[in-house]
Amino acid sequence: MRLTGLLSFPLTPFDADDRVDLRVFAEHLEAQIAAGPSGLFVACGTGEFTALDRDEYRSLVTTAVGVSAGRVPVFAGAGGGPRSAREFAQIAAESGADGLLLLPPYLVASTPAGLVRHVRFVAEGTSLPITVYQRANAVLNPAAAVDLLDIPTVVGIKDGIGDVDAMLRIVTAIRTSGHPRAEEFGFLNGLPTAELSVRAYEAIGVDSYSSAVLCFAPDIATAFHRAVRSGDEATQRVLLAEFYLPFVALRDRVPGYAVALVKAGAQLAGLAVGSVRPPLIDASPEHVSDLAGILERGRKALEGVA
Repeated sequence: MRLTGLLSFPLTPFDADDRVDLRVFAEHLEAQIAAGPSGLFVACGTGEFTALDRDEYRSLVTTAVGVSAGRVPVFAGAGGGPRSAREFAQIAAESGADGLLLLPPYLVASTPAGLVRHVRFVAEGTSLPITVYQRANAVLNPAAAVDLLDIPTVVGIKDGIGDVDAMLRIVTAIRTSGHPRAEEFGFLNGLPTAELSVRAYEAIGVDSYSSAVLCFAPDIATAFHRAVRSGDEATQRVLLAEFYLPFVALRDRVPGYAVALVKAGAQLAGLAVGSVRPPLIDASPEHVSDLAGILERGRKALEGVA
């Protein structure tokens, strides 16, 4: 299950009483599917996996599978300690998910070989295809990445670290390993606002990326993706200068805005996604106003290049 192109990481809406709002979630999913991503990754980082209980998680994955109805594959986040991650993986399978994004193990730092051991433990508890999320305390080296090929259900690596040199070494090690699965193995650019690094990652053979912007400005996200695929450098430069770089500058002002600012953008678009859960904090009114201005600039730029 090798994915290419644009990937959607939907938000998890909460109502005024802090309950998961499945009606708004279904509405959000329909809008995401309409934008044409190659996969839906629900209850992951942008979906606030760490703030969900098991019943909420089950309802989100089940709803996503039902809304998608086979139109686009549904991947679910799974994480925490090894047994917790395995339990979430089993819930995802029972709920009909097509695959998993295995998030970094909770708190504990180890070696790349230890991370492979963690992945193997989770994989032994489910038959679902697994993409390993390299980020924070989950860091692979080329040898460990090649070892993942011997776990039949591990189908890819999503990079959230951003070291292009290190990722090149991993991609090259896998592709030249001689392993029967070397060519089918997938690589995803999972950096926050991956549009800034998409060309660098494409140059090393990573042809798929996640887009948080897709959650609240699908017109901008899909236009940028089309420009990347068609080699339209002028459109890429304009959207980077007028929208993406100002958005990232605002996002970087407060820890946790990689989720909270995306939720604010969705609310500006008319979607009642509610607040973020602790320890995240909602975007301030001033920053929401700044975001509205950045969106306006982005759409004017989009009109200009259209």
